[in-house]
Amino acid sequence: MSDTASGDGKTIAIISYITLIGWIVALVMHNNDKTDFGAFHIRQSLGIICVAIALSIINAVAGVPLLGWIIQLAIIVFWILGFIGAVQGEKKPVPVLGEQFQQWFKGIG
Repeated sequence: MSDTASGDGKTIAIISYITLIGWIVALVMHNNDKTDFGAFHIRQSLGIICVAIALSIINAVAGVPLLGWIIQLAIIVFWILGFIGAVQGEKKPVPVLGEQFQQWFKGIG
């Protein structure tokens, strides 16, 4: 599943990884010009955002500083992998949950 894309779908994909506001902007742009590539990366980015929020809440409850560092590092790695895939025009899901993000958020796109 490593197709390549170009054009507006690529722009939408890249913007989707730039904070939550960027994700919202990408979603609005995607609604005006729907592409499979843009939808793929919007779903990946939303998945990363949701996992980051959930893990941050769990870490806040657990209160283990080392766990917080590991969680932050993992989220940054996932974000970088997704962002690089968008820049290179590839539809590569992020490790571990990438395929799940596509199923969970299939209503987007």
